[in-house]
Amino acid sequence: MRVDALVPDAPAGVFAPHGPRGIARDEAAGSHAGDAFGRLVDAAGAVFGRAERAEAAFVAHRGGLQEMVVERARADVALQIAAAAAQRTTQALSTLLGMQL
Repeated sequence: MRVDALVPDAPAGVFAPHGPRGIARDEAAGSHAGDAFGRLVDAAGAVFGRAERAEAAFVAHRGGLQEMVVERARADVALQIAAAAAQRTTQALSTLLGMQL
């Protein structure tokens, strides 16, 4: 039987009060956390953009069928991952909101 110690969830800035240039770490982490979703959306857009360019190249006889299929498969996988993450986030939020305090 294996027993692991429980580590409480806490923001990264709790243990190190000051980050670079005297900015509190939790403030810096908060600004980056809000930016994380934007970066995720941009990355997904880039995957779909590559798929569209591969399809356009195939239609214009500048690219191969294999490249087009691989890029479209990558885009489909990215979409499935995003949908699964959104569903799990929604379920977790629903569970939290359903708790009685």
